[in-house]
Amino acid sequence: MNSRTPWLERDFFTRDVLAVARDLIGVELHWQGCSGRIVETEAYAVQGDLACHTASRPSAREFVEKQPPGAAYVYLNYGVHWLFNLLVKGGGRDGLVLIRALEPLQGIEQMRARRQRQKLTDLCSGPGKLGLALGIQGQHHGMPMASPGRPPRCGLRQGSEVLPVVSDVRVGIRQAADFPWRFLARDHPHVSVPLGKVPPVGRA
Repeated sequence: MNSRTPWLERDFFTRDVLAVARDLIGVELHWQGCSGRIVETEAYAVQGDLACHTASRPSAREFVEKQPPGAAYVYLNYGVHWLFNLLVKGGGRDGLVLIRALEPLQGIEQMRARRQRQKLTDLCSGPGKLGLALGIQGQHHGMPMASPGRPPRCGLRQGSEVLPVVSDVRVGIRQAADFPWRFLARDHPHVSVPLGKVPPVGRA
């Protein structure tokens, strides 16, 4: 990665949530000394998407209303895993983009220590895995990931590689399960679930 590659600004996140989710594939996520190339995302729309937190959580609706585009939406899933999302607003559809998988690039030994795993493809190949590998916790909810206010060692940069992108259904949801709103780098070894392999529970 060229160190002069600019950080993503708020205008990247002021577009339709599906466009942002797709365009994040290949972008590098930097987090306090660790980094990884985004290879899988899921889009969730504020309106018309029963799988989005805004459909059932007043706190999520308040977050969308009050926080700026590019803010981190972090929540505890099933009381175990911290999941990392980015707020998108101001475009065709507001929403949240879940970062589902990364290809580790920097800070790999720190990731291995946190995950207690050695295999590279097992470090960040899922939203709970990457949250643990990067050290993301509830205290990071609301952190700005685009300027102004972005912390010095956190943010997103355009990657040096253009990855081919495909779409598929989202993973592990029962509401709006047929929306093809999961985006992934085609045939990439670091994705959580390969194209066409979402188990039936995700389509119930």
